[in-house]
Amino acid sequence: MPARPDETVCQALDAFQIELPSWGFANTGTRFGKFIQAAAATNTEEKFADAGQVHKFTGCCPSVAVHVLWDFPAGKASAAETMALAAKSGVRVGAINPNVFQDQIYKHGSLGSPDAEARRAALQHILDSVEIAAVTGSRDLSLWFADGSSYPGTANIRHRKQWFIEGLRATHRRLAEGQRMLVEYKPFEPAFYHTDIADWGMALLMARAAGPKAKVLVDTGHHYQAQNIEQIVAWLLDEDMLGGFHFNDRRYADDDLTLGSIDPYQVFRIFHQIAQYEFETGRRADLAYMIDQSHNLKGKMEEMIQTAMTAQELCAKAALVDHAKLALHQRDADLVDAEECLKSAFATDARPMIQEWRRSRGLAPDPLAAFRASGYLERVTRERAAKAAGAVSSYA
Repeated sequence: MPARPDETVCQALDAFQIELPSWGFANTGTRFGKFIQAAAATNTEEKFADAGQVHKFTGCCPSVAVHVLWDFPAGKASAAETMALAAKSGVRVGAINPNVFQDQIYKHGSLGSPDAEARRAALQHILDSVEIAAVTGSRDLSLWFADGSSYPGTANIRHRKQWFIEGLRATHRRLAEGQRMLVEYKPFEPAFYHTDIADWGMALLMARAAGPKAKVLVDTGHHYQAQNIEQIVAWLLDEDMLGGFHFNDRRYADDDLTLGSIDPYQVFRIFHQIAQYEFETGRRADLAYMIDQSHNLKGKMEEMIQTAMTAQELCAKAALVDHAKLALHQRDADLVDAEECLKSAFATDARPMIQEWRRSRGLAPDPLAAFRASGYLERVTRERAAKAAGAVSSYA
């Protein structure tokens, strides 16, 4: 007998976790400027404290992705301190993100730079990040590169490809048992003529060249307009090369908007591809779900909670698809019935079932309302604003 819808939703939510980005709690902006929020975290301890609040109210965000240069000020020597700060707030250190795009030496690239010294610096930083991952117990090394060129004829594209493969293979050799490296792609920005790892096919080739512990990471904002992201997900799943996601939404390009704010049906279709894969194969897809958004205008903690709630809802809706019935419709090419089978699950109001799941797990049925009623935001806003004013006064 098929499981009841509420049981199906509970099973899906029990298994679903999504990682928070430490950088999403700090002040961010656009290329034109940074927008300051009084409640924004100003150091790693405050980032973890805010992340702990998001997990406390949503119950699905137990880990925090970190950037090495921003969250490990002394590199590997900071690892124990950073882990302690995370544990203090009820979360753990998640994916390790090297930073090979910020320093001046990377002006013309990192692993793909024509400057051998820049390539050496980038590789050493990545290898140091692997060591940090080993200390923190982090499984995933998350690799995104800004490398590319902005003008025709200014870069040897084939040479850069070869340098990347050399660097990724060297990184792969350092991975410990159980560790993975996730290779991300992006079609453009900051390079506007060519990007060294521009699409999922390039990332797939790079990951396969690196070794068996390498997988592809899909950022939902890193695609051209109208690209079928769920097809990419399906292909990577079928090739056993999908490692995880950076979730966000976009209207134009890499807008880093709140998940589901523009096209929730697309996010649902992505979750559906994963659920269908698991139904047909009988295997759980071993994927890392991570948020990667730039919370420039919305309150950072509130937008994180909003994102986690949306992810839970769309994951639950995808779990409600009748995969056995859908498979029959697909086999017989019953186009209308097959599409209606999918749309019926998307149209289901899963929120009452999710609220009941929260109550049964000791969580508030409305995480956002509960967070607002907790007084945490008001308290840290006062404390951080006072600290900022004191710092300005001391400097003056």
